[in-house]
Amino acid sequence: QVQLVESGGGLVQAGGSLSLSCVASGSNLSSRAMGWYRQAPGKQREVVASIRSDGSANYAASVKGRFTISRDNGMNTVYLHMNSLKPEDTAVYYCNFFPTPIKMYWGRGTQVTVSS
Repeated sequence: QVQLVESGGGLVQAGGSLSLSCVASGSNLSSRAMGWYRQAPGKQREVVASIRSDGSANYAASVKGRFTISRDNGMNTVYLHMNSLKPEDTAVYYCNFFPTPIKMYWGRGTQVTVSS
């Protein structure tokens, strides 16, 4: 059974930084593309960043230049480093497979709140 556990969220002022982690158990992520997704209140879940098995990454336009996705295959972990945070980045952040997330693998996510 695959389990994805996100952590690292919190409350931060605008312009601040946070680093999120996603640890996987039950599956070796090294050959899989992974994504960080977020869902703000009243909005659809959206992908913010993705990373392939070779480490190549892509970002949503809204976070490009501010967020960095990385992975440590030995630790079965994917990271999201977020800089220059804005109030509109406030959301619950999740990780899952990319480009097709698996419904049963959605975890609890980690709350990121950016105050103005």
